[in-house]
Amino acid sequence: MTETMNRALLPAGLHDVLPREAAFEATIVERLMAEFALNGFERVKPPLIEFEASLLSGPGAAMATQTFRLMDPISQRMLAIRPDMTLQVARIAVTRLANEPRPLRLSYGGQVLRVKGSQLRPERQFGQVGVELIGALQPTADAEVVLLAYAALKAVGAANISVDLNVPTLVPSVCRGLDLPEDETARLRQALDRKDAAEVAAVGGRAADLLAGMMGASGPADRAVELLAGLDLPEEAEADRRRLTEVVRLIRDAAPELMLTVDPVEHRGFEYQTGTSFTLFSRGVRGELGRGGRYRAGGGPSGEPSTGFTLYLDTVLRAVPDPAPAPRLFLPIGTDAADGARLRSEGWITVRALEALDDPAAEARRLRCTHIFTGGQVHPAA
Repeated sequence: MTETMNRALLPAGLHDVLPREAAFEATIVERLMAEFALNGFERVKPPLIEFEASLLSGPGAAMATQTFRLMDPISQRMLAIRPDMTLQVARIAVTRLANEPRPLRLSYGGQVLRVKGSQLRPERQFGQVGVELIGALQPTADAEVVLLAYAALKAVGAANISVDLNVPTLVPSVCRGLDLPEDETARLRQALDRKDAAEVAAVGGRAADLLAGMMGASGPADRAVELLAGLDLPEEAEADRRRLTEVVRLIRDAAPELMLTVDPVEHRGFEYQTGTSFTLFSRGVRGELGRGGRYRAGGGPSGEPSTGFTLYLDTVLRAVPDPAPAPRLFLPIGTDAADGARLRSEGWITVRALEALDDPAAEARRLRCTHIFTGGQVHPAA
């Protein structure tokens, strides 16, 4: 292996993004952020590294195993590199922006780093963009963020979008309402995560039939809502069911064409969510486009009711059409600076020659330019 190849090696899950792909990603990010801004979400920019105690407090504890840590040589305190930006934006909302009027609408975009990838996302560093709606408890807030995610993805060209709604608090509410012991609830949770109906029946006790009915309700949203309405849920779980029903109605009214499903027993990936949550997919695209849901900014029962979503740029880029090659215009040596400025204002990407050439057209083609500026006119370089 040559020394040059050695220098190009990177740790597993990390990779260089080369010019064409980097430009495409930047364009998609700005389009997404523009869509968020049009809907009243203001951009914030948290730091890449924070004190470990701050970043991983409250809901952040769910990301502890995915977080890189290092010692700060100045403060001698442990630092953590963010594995997710949602928690940082929530911290900004409840500290720096605590006196701003609610509901508070914030957006963000940046890179995150995780200890390891997953089977569907082997990348350990990837981009996130998203929004947080802080200080709102109404079902209209849940519907707003789902519909905004849908609109933003459509705006960048993603097609065949579907949303899977979940209520990660529903199963725990049912188990508490039926006074199931914690160890039994934990076994049920594992069986439900595997969608193992036989195991649910074996360990479910008083909750077995009810949880089997909830598993059977998974599928298209309208059917799921109807089946859930026919179940005799404990009173403690009724609030979750009513909110889910209302959120489905609001989304249906605003976007009847959106493919909407419900999985009332799904829990994995929503460890710090406190209510209606969702996952975004695009048919034929590997992995999730994003996730979102309800949580408490600041953590704990006293935290502010909030909801939002995060889009994963690596997956989003697979779901949108490849960009058309940008036209590049070669400017031979001696081209007037005013002409170059005018051409750029017209939308051309210009590439200047650095020396006089016998065959400027050949040099234009070598530098991947589609056109050349000669005689005061733009001509094809071919």
